[in-house]
Amino acid sequence: MNYQDVVSNVKVYGFEDAVKGAKYSYATDINKVSDEVTKTTESLACSPAGSGHDQFMTGIVVQFDLTFSNKAWVEAERYKFLNFVSSQSTMHRITKFNLDEVYMEYTDPRIIAIMKEKVAEYNVLMNRIAEEKEKGNDVRDLRKEADLRYLEILYSNPAGFRLTAKMTTNYRALKTIYHQRKDHRLPEWKAFCAWVETLPYAYFITGKTAE
Repeated sequence: MNYQDVVSNVKVYGFEDAVKGAKYSYATDINKVSDEVTKTTESLACSPAGSGHDQFMTGIVVQFDLTFSNKAWVEAERYKFLNFVSSQSTMHRITKFNLDEVYMEYTDPRIIAIMKEKVAEYNVLMNRIAEEKEKGNDVRDLRKEADLRYLEILYSNPAGFRLTAKMTTNYRALKTIYHQRKDHRLPEWKAFCAWVETLPYAYFITGKTAE
């Protein structure tokens, strides 16, 4: 899995201002502070996580689209500063996705077949409801059946289902995520960490020496 499979539409903001801000603690005239990356800047950035010396990295904001499976999303949501802007929704659109494309390759094809069957049955029922409503017939019982079938689809959907979300975070948060997930079993996390290594001044996050 390549990092392009999970991350796209990346934008980085505030780098120069954050680097400049890192120098404020020893500045008497902030108008004379530059945004040049110095050895001290690098030392602060590469300090141990939790030491507080890398605080300026919270000012380097990163926005991107992240495509993860349900399994990986559950783990990603533990990170307080990996924030959702908006995301695709199974609650609203589970019956509209192309089920031949949205599952991880590790998802059992038998489960996908069951999902396709359930979605097809639901859509047939919804068409019937529309027809009966057009005729002026009472569709309340059919609506109840449709609601139950929809819940079956939601709760039967396997962990390999992928959704994309617009995310916002910062270099300091990515530093924590990177060091906790770079050797993770899930290929999505490995791909995510490979993407982190492509960011400008990625060694601020990874701690790896700049070339």
